[in-house]
Amino acid sequence: MTTTTPNPAPDSTMLARATWRDYLSLTKPKVISLLLLTTLMAMIMAERGLPNLWLFLLVGVAGYMSAGSAGVFNMIIDRDIDHLMKRTAQRPTTSGVISSRNAGIFGTALQVLSFVGLWVWASPVAALMSLAGFFTYVVVYTLWLKRTTWHNIVLGGAAGAFPPLVGWAAVTGDLNLFAWFLFAIIFFWTPVHFWALALMIKDQYREVGIPMLPVVHGDRLTVEQTFLYAIYTLVLSVMPFLFREVGPLYLVSALILGGYQLYLAWKLRIHVVRGFEVERKNTLPLYLFSMLYLAILFVVGAIDRVIFV
Repeated sequence: MTTTTPNPAPDSTMLARATWRDYLSLTKPKVISLLLLTTLMAMIMAERGLPNLWLFLLVGVAGYMSAGSAGVFNMIIDRDIDHLMKRTAQRPTTSGVISSRNAGIFGTALQVLSFVGLWVWASPVAALMSLAGFFTYVVVYTLWLKRTTWHNIVLGGAAGAFPPLVGWAAVTGDLNLFAWFLFAIIFFWTPVHFWALALMIKDQYREVGIPMLPVVHGDRLTVEQTFLYAIYTLVLSVMPFLFREVGPLYLVSALILGGYQLYLAWKLRIHVVRGFEVERKNTLPLYLFSMLYLAILFVVGAIDRVIFV
């Protein structure tokens, strides 16, 4: 006769199994890398050159910690649905590698250290903008909007638009119109980027009851809205030139990058309007290019401010 040994409670093995790589993955480093780039490029734009190296490094580390903290709490809150989705099933909080308690302590420590560091060594405005981004992602998006409305990514997506405000305020101590243009560009870019992803994994969202736009209203309205937000993004991206905040290099780059992103959104829209099924190969080009779009736009913006403004 064989006996079955009960499986140990998840928390009993978590400490032994968790590694620094597991805690690093809680911070969503792939997502943060793009946000951090916008923060650092905004610092160069504000300074019109390379800022103080110490400040540059401090804001980079503190910015990563704040955004990483938001990622930690997002994983804690969403652990009940993450294990049902292929894309998120192996997250440490979902697989049981790290307990919610330990993750919460880790996330809180990151946020406190980030806020204090920015307040003391950068500026209070930078610290408050960083905290606002954290609050928007964790409370507004994850706790409130994500499971209640398809507008979740439109309003909650504002969380990803705060990083350039942090970078700008760290250098100047305040925020001007150009800084808010940077915020607006990311705000309207986010739906283009995320709805392209949502179209690829809409079945996973449907299974767990998350009301993403393609789940609630279908592919047709999703691609129409994506195309519309690509137009908004292009228009907003050229506004800084009209206010003489950037020069010709930025303008040409914004038109080319925004124009190509708009073309990809239009191509996806036409595909759906003609009655064809949306497959991964149809949405992947827009999803991938949208990340490249934002990265190049901010890098060129920083270069342009140094050379022409």
